[in-house]
Amino acid sequence: MRTQLITTLMFGGLTMLVAGCSDTHYRVTDPTSGTTYYATKISDAGKGGAVKIKDGKTGSIVTLQSSEVKPISEEEYEAGLVAKAPAKPAPMPPASTQLPAAQALPAQPSSVQPSTAPVAPAQR
Repeated sequence: MRTQLITTLMFGGLTMLVAGCSDTHYRVTDPTSGTTYYATKISDAGKGGAVKIKDGKTGSIVTLQSSEVKPISEEEYEAGLVAKAPAKPAPMPPASTQLPAAQALPAQPSSVQPSTAPVAPAQR
């Protein structure tokens, strides 16, 4: 019940914010991932308070179930668009089941390889 009330209040406040300001710029943060988006328009996605924005940096349409929306100045908006995104680590390649030829284990010298003992014929 409390979560539903909070969601309703946030949605209502966001709706009034969007309806009242047409030239406002926004910094929208996804609290789950920490990703920050910059937008000039915020729309209701119709899914329990979700918002839909067009990211100013990439031009991608993004829908966020949970978000933190803050009106910002045009200067902050422009600075956010040119700010370099934090570097993400490069994805790890999948583990290979075979070693590359350069990393293959060296063959044992013939003097170390086990010898097979001659087998004596069975006696009757």
